[in-house]
Amino acid sequence: MGAGKKQKSKNPTADLQGDLNAKALQSDRSASSKRKRLNGISDIRRFFHRNTEPIYFISATNFNLLGMDEWIRNFNFLSAIDCFDGKHPHVYVPPEIPHEPFESIEDINNYLLSHPDLLKLLRDRGANGKNGKAVFLMFDEKTEALCKKAGLEVCFPPAALRTKIDDKVETTRIAERAGVKCVPNVLAKVDSYEMLRKVSKKLGEDLVIQTAFGDSGHTTYFISNEKEFKKYEKDIVAAPEVKVMKRINCRGSALEACVTRHGTIVGPLMTELVGFPELTPYKGGWCGNEVFAGAFQSKTRKEARNAAIAFGDELKKLGYRGYFEIDFLTDLDTGKVYLGECNPRITGASSMTNLSAFAHADAPLFVFHLLEWMGVDYDLDVEALNTRWADPDNIDSWSQLVIKHTKDSVAQITEAPPSGIWELSDSKQIRYVRPQTHRRTVHTENRAFWLRIAGKGDYFYEGADLGILVSPGRFMDDDFKLTDRAKAWIKGIRSQYQVTPIAAADSMIEAHQHEFKLL
Repeated sequence: MGAGKKQKSKNPTADLQGDLNAKALQSDRSASSKRKRLNGISDIRRFFHRNTEPIYFISATNFNLLGMDEWIRNFNFLSAIDCFDGKHPHVYVPPEIPHEPFESIEDINNYLLSHPDLLKLLRDRGANGKNGKAVFLMFDEKTEALCKKAGLEVCFPPAALRTKIDDKVETTRIAERAGVKCVPNVLAKVDSYEMLRKVSKKLGEDLVIQTAFGDSGHTTYFISNEKEFKKYEKDIVAAPEVKVMKRINCRGSALEACVTRHGTIVGPLMTELVGFPELTPYKGGWCGNEVFAGAFQSKTRKEARNAAIAFGDELKKLGYRGYFEIDFLTDLDTGKVYLGECNPRITGASSMTNLSAFAHADAPLFVFHLLEWMGVDYDLDVEALNTRWADPDNIDSWSQLVIKHTKDSVAQITEAPPSGIWELSDSKQIRYVRPQTHRRTVHTENRAFWLRIAGKGDYFYEGADLGILVSPGRFMDDDFKLTDRAKAWIKGIRSQYQVTPIAAADSMIEAHQHEFKLL
């Protein structure tokens, strides 16, 4: 599968269908067929706790929406990888059947939506050809067609609109219309080093170039001279248009938000872990986040929040609604806050937003996204909600590490650490405590929730996602370097893996088949 999966599902169709097909209690059904208008947070929470319509998160894993099955009744995960070895009550992984090599998450989703066992499950739980609602991390036009055929409503804006907004060049233009500042830049076709210097004359010698699409450092190029340009020339010249930016001394941050009919809801500003060689082989590659109240000055938080609201309002004009994430860059020399890029989707930071204390006091941000597709009218004071979520007193401190295989080597995994709660001892050794489905029972900094992605039978290859570690407190110090605790956790998790080298020819095949981002 997406991480070299060769195993059969440990969560059989029959077992899951028995759980999912349980009849709803009569008390869960409204006495009237007409839905009442929801008046504020309490009604919205109750509405989802009593939901009887099947809702599915379809993706490689359930990582991005961990815990949402506890907020939304009849919410289930249809996955390609079983991170929980059959122990999660709401995760279904169909038995693997022959398929073309996966080259993207979209390919995985389209495979799942074509799987006969999964389609039967959808039909058995549906009625009159309406088999529920579907949400995704990534999807394309083929996914939309397969959902229509399967009787599923996609609870996201159209794939074509998402692709347009996902374009880093287009994002810059949207930001300009919204009055949101970007790092000084020029948008241009670059066909040579001479052309690059001509169009970027006002941006200085040290430049950053981005092509329209790409993630986690794969399509961001740092160029100061012709030698560095030559290294990436093929990709840059092939692009119809690139974004050329002045290189600034900056720190990255991320913020998730949601466009609703009542305005844009904004989560807190998170720090980003980027490019740490202990975690990722990619320079500039995202490898984690922190949420804590003192991460940024009040002025910076306010600027980012206002920018997100303005950007969300501009997205709404384009017909977009629902979840999105913005990456910000704070210039450490001037203090200015710039928009980096926009991801029109849930992201790898979504569980950090949705499982935080500020969200649980009201409702997770994703709940407000889904509400836009539930066919019910509602009232919501977005300004009051944003004010509460911006209050540092309402923000608890959590961090996550995304741990990848960082070496240029390939091997097959023979032993892997199971998902659940782990503990770090005073001697920096880790031990498995118990199974768990997300971080809710982690209360101290010497414990963490581990979500395993790469398991027994999968493969190590450069950039392979091994899993995600989540713990209270910070994983970076005040100088934004990894703490000793973070390094001990990384070393401890890696020590739990055992592998067997495989033949060079097989290595090339496996590495090539799975070179894409799962999270």
